[in-house]
Amino acid sequence: MRILRALHHFLRSDARHFQIAFLQGFLAYGVLALGWDAEWPRYAVLVATCLLVQTLFIRWKGLPWHTLKSALVTGSGMSLLLKSDSLAVLAMGAAIAIGSKFFLRVDGKHVFNPGNLGIGAAVLLTGDAWVSPGQWGSGPVLAFLLGAAGCMVVLRVGRIDTSLAFLATYAALEFARQVLYLGWEPEVWLHRMTNGALLLFTFFMITDPMTTPKAQGARIGWSMAIGILAFVLGTAWWINATPIWSLLIISAATPALDRLWKGRRFTWTPGAPLTPATTNNR
Repeated sequence: MRILRALHHFLRSDARHFQIAFLQGFLAYGVLALGWDAEWPRYAVLVATCLLVQTLFIRWKGLPWHTLKSALVTGSGMSLLLKSDSLAVLAMGAAIAIGSKFFLRVDGKHVFNPGNLGIGAAVLLTGDAWVSPGQWGSGPVLAFLLGAAGCMVVLRVGRIDTSLAFLATYAALEFARQVLYLGWEPEVWLHRMTNGALLLFTFFMITDPMTTPKAQGARIGWSMAIGILAFVLGTAWWINATPIWSLLIISAATPALDRLWKGRRFTWTPGAPLTPATTNNR
């Protein structure tokens, strides 16, 4: 019991502990239960590059070493989504992801979700990288695992509103098109909504508390806009992995939303004062 209490205290002390544990757990689930190829060099390059680049900025800017946790979250998330035949391309994407936190900033806050930008940059700049939503499959068991774990994380960081607003908007539009307009069976729509990649995005990428709008009302509208754009990109242009591209586009509006609607800046460690170090805590 003492060990369990210590583990519980450790996990609750920093929401990133939950993120790291669940993301690594999903990677293990993919390899062991879904039959993924164990691409250890790909995982190692993504995680190691994120940690290395974060370490360089820690030394350069005098940041606390606990910020390595954020780099590990980014590397773990990219390992679940980004694929390439070139390790150099993966390293470039990871380096851009971490570097963007320090070079693409407005009012002391980085603009883009690091993993999201790193994936987008690798795909767009090289033509030798891609996102593979199909590797996750779909089904009630996977949906339950991702949903339950995701709810634990977003409740810890106070971003359940973001997940629900995006998923409700996107699911409603897809239901209207597939079931009401095209006349497909509801099972087709449900299969799409329980895709692992979509749920991973919903609970672990769009909810990044450092890059979502600070005010709750702005976050809800921002999330709904991402859902609408993802639907439009998928139905009008048949683009793959549309939520990822929608987040990348809509995130550019976050600084303007933060200026129009004021809210409290998020910190990973509750009660920590907002110093120059903590405002760079990702």
